[in-house]
Amino acid sequence: MAGSTFGTIFKITTWGESHGAALGVVVDGCPAGLALCEEDIQAFLDRRKPGATKFATQRKEADSVEILSGVFEGKTTGTPISMLVRNTSQRSSDYSEIASYYRPGHADYTFDQKYGFRDYRGGGRSSGRETIGRVAAGAIASKLLEQLGIFVTAYTYAIGDITVNMEHFDLEEARNNHTGMPDKEASEKAAAYLRTCMENLDSAGGVVACSVKNMPAGIGEPVFEKLDANLAKAILSIGAVKAFEIGDGTAVSMTKGSINNDCFCINNGKVSKTTNHAGGTLGGISDGSEILLKAYFKPTPSIFQEQKTVNRNGEEIAIQIKGRHDPVIVPRAVVVVEAMTAITILDMLLQNMTARLDSIQNFYQK
Repeated sequence: MAGSTFGTIFKITTWGESHGAALGVVVDGCPAGLALCEEDIQAFLDRRKPGATKFATQRKEADSVEILSGVFEGKTTGTPISMLVRNTSQRSSDYSEIASYYRPGHADYTFDQKYGFRDYRGGGRSSGRETIGRVAAGAIASKLLEQLGIFVTAYTYAIGDITVNMEHFDLEEARNNHTGMPDKEASEKAAAYLRTCMENLDSAGGVVACSVKNMPAGIGEPVFEKLDANLAKAILSIGAVKAFEIGDGTAVSMTKGSINNDCFCINNGKVSKTTNHAGGTLGGISDGSEILLKAYFKPTPSIFQEQKTVNRNGEEIAIQIKGRHDPVIVPRAVVVVEAMTAITILDMLLQNMTARLDSIQNFYQK
């Protein structure tokens, strides 16, 4: 299968299936000398693991990470870092029935058309469990970025039509409730909405917002390797993401240049902007402002209502899906968005080191 590798210098390759023996990732291009241990990775994985909240699948997985290579005496060696998470709570029998038909909203049909074969146990490579590798790699990228004073933070912005009031923003609240929303009042409303969805054997969609603070200006390329284009690819590669926005996003189509343009000014002796409608990029290159993006997630496709579909024999049938499924993907996906953003930002920072001759001279002619 092509397409399991992401990045140019800081490069990740994820592997494994939802109901296989294990999942994991190989991270290449991480510089030597970064202090790293399994606890650093585990802290990120704990934010996405199943069974962590009442609105997550009740599949009980510890998602305990093992670092197999690339770290010695507590520091990265500069060689590939291989990490593994074993599956321990598979119930493949829940999925044996779906081998003969295509679930609405899933990749069953498209996998069959592409490969003539599919792993029907929980979706195989198209399962949300594939993101374990992304999150493990993102933990390393985030730690490296923190060494540069750059911080990536994501949170649930909306569930259904309930959105966060940014005047009530409290990141600690987001990290301690069941919705991931940094607004207690909005979180309580969203929880009530999700309970109704569950009672009706239905699911909900939502939005994850992410910010990158202290990003230097000048990162990204002006044509095909734009910073915002690469961020879009990274975020849209996450299963269930159907739309991406940066800055004001689609709202810019309804405004005017006199409003949308971010005017420049001098702030503490540095070039700055009075507003940030652009979301931190201009011409595909970072402008030094906070990078602001949003990922729009569809409702979980596995719902327990009766649905119509077809089987592999071309017959129309009615089905009711079994198993353990999230009524909403968004709260567990927050850390996935954070991870893919961190991986993309770090990779483009590393690529930028050869953009100017003076930077190369400063490095080699000390």
